[in-house]
Amino acid sequence: MNARAAAPVRHDVTFAADPDRPEAGSLAGHLYLPADHDGTPLPAVVVTGAWTTIKEQMPGRYAGELAARGYAALAFDFRGWGASEGEPRFLEDPERKTRDIVAAAAFLATRREVAPGRVAGLGICASAGYMCAAAAHSKDIRAVGLVAPWLHDAGIVREVYGGADGVAQLIAKGRAAAAADSPVVIEAASTTNSEALMFEAPYYTEPERGQIPEYDNAFNVASWEPWPTFDAVRIADELTKPLLAVHSQAAAIPAGLETFASRMGEHARVVWLDEVTQFDFYDRDDAVERAADEVAR
Repeated sequence: MNARAAAPVRHDVTFAADPDRPEAGSLAGHLYLPADHDGTPLPAVVVTGAWTTIKEQMPGRYAGELAARGYAALAFDFRGWGASEGEPRFLEDPERKTRDIVAAAAFLATRREVAPGRVAGLGICASAGYMCAAAAHSKDIRAVGLVAPWLHDAGIVREVYGGADGVAQLIAKGRAAAAADSPVVIEAASTTNSEALMFEAPYYTEPERGQIPEYDNAFNVASWEPWPTFDAVRIADELTKPLLAVHSQAAAIPAGLETFASRMGEHARVVWLDEVTQFDFYDRDDAVERAADEVAR
């Protein structure tokens, strides 16, 4: 099938964030199937998106694209985001999100629509690191695709966030928020609030793109410890499952992917697209379709 096939069919699903801990709550997802699905078990993909985002944004776009190419594809809201349960809300916690991906893959593996042993993962932007961490430890995830991967280590974090002093200030802010009596939540994206996490950021602030009614548009300041201290690049040393990444030198931190792929050696392959920005990868038709084609292959 191809991107011009009939629109895929979307089913609302829920599953446990942690079957052994009911208090972890349930996660809400959308399972996309090809329009002409006849019940034959399909290869499947768990799809996750950029930081602060929900299933109706770029994860849903890519899940639909993969369903149009013959896959069962699941986009879901992480714990504490969107329609999913879980506290604290709006926390960008790589460890918690990684566990949610493992749970999502385990859920997919039980579905009658999914062929046994045929679950893969696709991580976009920030969740690329989470997806790789999940794949390194999940028995269900057999292969990994990445689109516009944000893969940072301590050195890249210092470059992005104002050097060692800037990183230390963010971590201190995160620790203070985590210790506060009530959650400290700020606006995630804004064109008017300069204190927002992403001030005047494309995609996130545009109603016709990422600023949709379902978007939480919120960021828990306690995220400023787990996010910058997460070393996604080191996961390359643990991951031996086949990986395909699609990125561009015009997008975010390509050096992180270059180092990651080098450390993975023969297990990784990278496709570089020309002049595609980070935000283009989220919803620009030609970039999304090319990336989806590469990942599907």
